This record gives sequence, C-alpha cells and structure tokens, in this order.
Amino acid sequence: MTDAGQVLAVTTIKDSVHDHIAVEGVAAALLETPPVQRLRRVAQLGTVTLVYPSANHTRFEHSLGVYHLADRALSHLGIGGQQAERVRAAALLHDVGHSPYSHNIEGVIHRETGKYHDDVAELLDRGAVARVLTEHGLDPDKVAGLVGGDGELGQLVSGELDVDRMDYLVRDAHHTGVPYGTIDHERLVRELRFVDGELVLDEGNVQTAESLLLARALMNPTVYAHHVARIAKSMLRRGTERLLDATDSTAEELRRWDDSDLLVALRGCEATEAYARRLSERDLYKRAVWAERPSVPDELLDADREAIHALEAEIADRANVGPESVVLDVPAEPSMTESTSRVLVNGEVRRLGEQSALVSAIRTASRDQWRLGVYAPEGESERVGEAAVRELGLDLDGTRVRDVRTGIHATLDEFN
Repeated sequence: MTDAGQVLAVTTIKDSVHDHIAVEGVAAALLETPPVQRLRRVAQLGTVTLVYPSANHTRFEHSLGVYHLADRALSHLGIGGQQAERVRAAALLHDVGHSPYSHNIEGVIHRETGKYHDDVAELLDRGAVARVLTEHGLDPDKVAGLVGGDGELGQLVSGELDVDRMDYLVRDAHHTGVPYGTIDHERLVRELRFVDGELVLDEGNVQTAESLLLARALMNPTVYAHHVARIAKSMLRRGTERLLDATDSTAEELRRWDDSDLLVALRGCEATEAYARRLSERDLYKRAVWAERPSVPDELLDADREAIHALEAEIADRANVGPESVVLDVPAEPSMTESTSRVLVNGEVRRLGEQSALVSAIRTASRDQWRLGVYAPEGESERVGEAAVRELGLDLDGTRVRDVRTGIHATLDEFN
C-alpha cells in the first residue's frame, strides 16, 4: 500500500534467465520512459551477434535482470524504504548512457565527449526520467551517483561484486549458448554482506568468488574478444569516426541513437557506406596479423588515436593499398577487476587475489590470450600482413611471419 492507501501496481515480466521478474514502484514507472525503452534497440553484445547468431538480446533485458538481482540483494541485506528505491532505480537505469552497439564505440564517444556509459547525471536530471524520480521522492543526482558506484550501496550497482556483472555473465552465456559464464548468481546474491562499509561475500565463499572470476576469464576469449567480433567492432569504430568527421552529427547526438540509427547514418554517408554494407552483409575484413604480447613493442600499447591512424597509413602505403584497407587494433592490457573482490575468511576481510591461487594463473592466461590485430579485406590481407610486421617492428621470426600471413586461412570456421 502507498501512504494514500492505494494498491501499488506490479508488472510481472517473463525473462529468459530469471523466469518471472516483478517490477513495481519507481522501477515500474521508469520502465515506460523513452530512455529506458531505447535500450530495447541497443544490442547487449554489439558485434558478437555476427559470431553467435542467437546473441541478439538487448540492454533492456539486461537492465531488467540487474534490477531483479538488486531487488533480491536488498531483500537479503535487509535494506528497505527510500534507500532501497534509489538502488532499484539505479539498477534499472544503469545502462541508459550506453551508445549504439553498447561498448563497441564507447571509446569514440568518450574521446569526443569525455563521458563513459555510466556518466548519466545529465540524462537523469531532465525529461521523463527526472519527472518519475522526483514524483517518487528520489534525487536524480543521488541515483546517478549510485550508477557510478558512489557510496556504500553504489557497490551493488557498480563494483567488484555488483549485480550488473552477475546478470550479464549468465545472460550472455545463455544467449550465446556457451557454458563458460555459468555462475551460481543466486548464491552470490544471498551471500553478500556489508562489513565496515565494504561489500563482501560471507564466510565459506572463496570458491563462489572464484567462480565469478573464472567465468569472466573464460567468456572473454570465447565471446567478448572473439576475433570476428573484434574485427567487426574495429570496422564499426572506424566507420563511426569517419561519420563524425564527414557529417554534422555530433558525438553527443550519436550517444542517444540506437543501433539502427547508427547503421542508417553509416549507409547514408558516402565516406562510410562501405563499412555499413560490409557489416550488414558480414563481409568482414580478415586477420592480416594476430600477434602475441611478447612480439609487440611496448610503445605500441600507449599509442593514441593519431599515432594509430598514422601507423595505419604507413602500413597501407608500404602494402600499396588504400588507407581504408588497414585497421590496426591494439587492445588494452588485460585487467581482472574481479580479483579485487572481497571475501570473509576467518572473520577477516581479504581480497580474492590474496586468498586464491587461481588468480595468478588466470592473470597469466589472460596475458597469454592477448593479441594485437591488423585487419584488411581478404584479397589484400597477405600484403598488409607483411607490411604491418615490418612497419610495426613486430618481433617475429620467419616461420611465424608466414603463420601470421597465412594462418587465417587454416583456422577453424569463424563461428567457432
């Protein structure tokens, strides 16, 4: 019942992962706002759907899942009232800042606007979202702070043991069909505790915390960083950069588009229509170079956008191909946020990395899986590969140069 004695409406939604999700209060009202509904048109995994065709779930579904797990966690923690409503609102709104194709072009948006997807203050303090929050007695700035992980309860929405991570691992594994993201999210939620303001897993849950770390480590190479998804992501990123350079569209405007808006804009711009066609038809570039970390000069990891583009132009010139035929993909060094998760061991709060022998092994495996990529159209990939090895100063012996040039043709089917 509300203070006015009215019965609160409850919306029950059938979910592919959590079965039935009951949405009520501020979350039920937020569900119908345009910023939340836009998430129905933003793919959760971006270009991963070109590898796993069933991975067509959206940020909307994921946001519902995060809301559901946050609600369960609040119940187990005994947190209620307006404090809990703020967390529920933040959980449902935590992804409204995502640009089209989710993380795929987030780097481009950040470079142009200085904002990441969790910088949502200006999105929550106006329009329908601000009106709903205010009507329910919630301060939009405080909700935005929770989305960014501020304060004790912000750890539930954005932290090492957040419900965001718990939902996306299970959901992404379910929709891709791979078994690696399977975790006991119900136990994780049930065993959360606050100790001196820190969100921790209760006694006897070291293995539970390890499962979260292991699931993320296994999902990364097989799903999130699959080479085909990385190639498509790099092409989409290059196309988006050229779109911003060639048109009057701004990154602030683009940030509020959905996936279809971006694809239509790419198709309608002469400078980017080729990227749109290739992405739509899955006519993707191929790997010209796929180099391990020890083969790559350290200075390449710190190269900024201008330096990357200059290297692409030099490789293209050496290979005698057009500048649009070379894409250099230098991922960041692997990180393991989950290794800083906190667990109670004999009444003492310890970080998982201090308690688990698995952490160092997974850290080594993540480093071994790191690859620098250079991509080019199929008919030009061999020439581009040879030029890139020399232009980038990759430390490869003769045999491995040949493997880099021709190995793409000897791999298993790209869907695997």
